[in-house]
Amino acid sequence: MQRTVQKRPFGIRDKLGYLIGNLGNDFMFTFAGVFLMVFYTKVLGISSGLVGTLFVIARFLDAFTDITMGRIVDRLPPSRDGKFRPWLRRIAVPVALAGFLMYQSAVAHAPMWLRITYMFITYLIWGSVLYTAINIPYGSMASALSGDSDARAALSVARSIGSVIANLIIGVIVPLVVYETDADGNQLVRGDRFTYVSAVLAVLTVACYVTCYLLTEERVQLPAHKSDGRRLSDVVKTLVGSRALIGITVATVAILAAQLLSQSVNQYLFIDYFKSKNGAALMSAVGMIPGLVTAPFATPLARRLGKRTIGIVGSLSAALASFLLWLLRTRSIGVYIAVSVLGFLGFSLFNLIMWAIITDVIDDSEVRTGKREDGTIYGAYSFARKIGQAAAGGLGGWLLVLIGFDPTAAVQSDAVAQGIYTVATLIPALLYLVVGVSLILLYPLTKKKTEENARILRDGKQGNEENRHA
Repeated sequence: MQRTVQKRPFGIRDKLGYLIGNLGNDFMFTFAGVFLMVFYTKVLGISSGLVGTLFVIARFLDAFTDITMGRIVDRLPPSRDGKFRPWLRRIAVPVALAGFLMYQSAVAHAPMWLRITYMFITYLIWGSVLYTAINIPYGSMASALSGDSDARAALSVARSIGSVIANLIIGVIVPLVVYETDADGNQLVRGDRFTYVSAVLAVLTVACYVTCYLLTEERVQLPAHKSDGRRLSDVVKTLVGSRALIGITVATVAILAAQLLSQSVNQYLFIDYFKSKNGAALMSAVGMIPGLVTAPFATPLARRLGKRTIGIVGSLSAALASFLLWLLRTRSIGVYIAVSVLGFLGFSLFNLIMWAIITDVIDDSEVRTGKREDGTIYGAYSFARKIGQAAAGGLGGWLLVLIGFDPTAAVQSDAVAQGIYTVATLIPALLYLVVGVSLILLYPLTKKKTEENARILRDGKQGNEENRHA
């Protein structure tokens, strides 16, 4: 059972530190999600289908690395600086260095077999090993910073704001750096600038992780799990037996697939369909408005309406906006951006509280089984996110092949550009619809149920304290 230890009160310092920690997470993650396929296809000249296959293979590998890392975190005893925070200082430099190595433009001059080999090795080391080794402890850390539900919701909002800031920086600045316009108005890629950008982001990543480590403090003591004789199959049965985890897993896979597919394909959309790198930067800048506008209301609305209700309304509004864009088939950048921003106001609220939902799932599991397994459940949840990433990468790469995208061509045909528009709008619309349906039919943690679980755990902790002092 978790035990709260007396340290300085939870406050703005922890929230700021956790926000900055997610900047460290998302600088390289967002850069990869938005631009890595562009780098592989337009700089290294590798087939988008093969890139999509890489992303899928990596996520299957994550089935082992995510769960394994979660179990490692759960079973190792806390050190003097906590159970989760030490991983930030251990892995910060290796993960940043691995991220930098993925974007070496000089590899474009190597034979194709060497380019492909380099792509597979560097991506798997970064994404399936080192990013997992730091992201799972970082995410699990929210449960240890505070045991209070509102505080955890505030941490989720802080984490989401960090993601918004990272997306804003990557989405606005990077297109202006890595693309240049030729005499005919076409947008061309500068491969060497990917290397320079990745070097800057690697330095920022380390600085953010170190800052997060220094500003945060673990208050909820989660001791190492002693071996209870359970095999991996027993752990899997526990995870599969959680309807809440299943529901949020399905929703998360669809969310990540929709969001990351949109992010990566939007680069092709604005470069090959709208033919405007400034439009790509503007879309990223304006696209952050929903998250920034709704951030002050996220925690109060979650408390009043419940996280599940916010998720249902938000995902269905996002589906409607994407369907509308597909039907409009507009050539106006202004119309495309306006519909996107208005349609995603509701979904931005869901994004802001997403990380608080997994703490609800962890609490629900403890109520049902009597075991607190933050790292294991977060590892399973992280794997679900990786599946969503794989779906986005796989779908994006394979659909580009299907519509006839040519990685060796500096300028794509109008038919390919039209196909890119369809991929960027219709596929996300269907995925957001899946999110809403899964929350309605599968996810059981209503506002009432979440409050009941919190009361049960609170009463249990009070009872344990009374027994110790009896």
